[in-house]
Amino acid sequence: MWDLFGRLALSTFKRFQRLNRGDTKVLICRDGTLFRKAPGPFRVITEVPEYWTEDIRKTDAVLDIGANAGAFCIRAARSCSHVVAVEPVTGDLLSENIRLNGVHVPVIKAALGDGRPAEITWDGCTASVPTYTLRQLIDLAGGCDFLKCDCEGAEWLIDPADLSGIRRIEMELHQPPIGGTPNPQFLEAVAASYGFEIERTPCHGPMGKMGILHAWRQGNDSSPG
Repeated sequence: MWDLFGRLALSTFKRFQRLNRGDTKVLICRDGTLFRKAPGPFRVITEVPEYWTEDIRKTDAVLDIGANAGAFCIRAARSCSHVVAVEPVTGDLLSENIRLNGVHVPVIKAALGDGRPAEITWDGCTASVPTYTLRQLIDLAGGCDFLKCDCEGAEWLIDPADLSGIRRIEMELHQPPIGGTPNPQFLEAVAASYGFEIERTPCHGPMGKMGILHAWRQGNDSSPG
């Protein structure tokens, strides 16, 4: 095992050396995942340990809504072959990071919403993009078994019926001032069809975050534990 780890670390280090010749600037994470430094003022999220990912299956179709720089979708693509990312603001950087890491993740430059075009702002950067309902995004992605979603309050626009067929959910839940009023119908639908836990930390309230929703559909042996 240590021999395999050593070979992986050496391979990653050599690739990192090649990438950093000249003026390129690349960050390397402890697990070897590579990220281009942001050309703008927005944050580049490189690690997302708050999400439970151990139960991603090789046969899963994974949909990453709000992919940012690719911290979730790039790693998910090492566990299964069908991963699609949705990102409205940092899509170009996301595509570059996917290329750097040698994984296959198509990128949809759009946002979760009600189907009308919208201006989406992230860390002072604004993009005018199309929005799609969850069902439309699932259709564009070719399916969804495992949903990761961090979309700054747009999760409350999800039609509960669109959760049909989704086995697992990892989702950041927002409340004012980031998001609007939580949708009780969405929460009721999750409670009716999924085992779930909402993980909170002391920072969530002041930041306008309710917490991280971990949900697994009941009755099909899908509990992450």
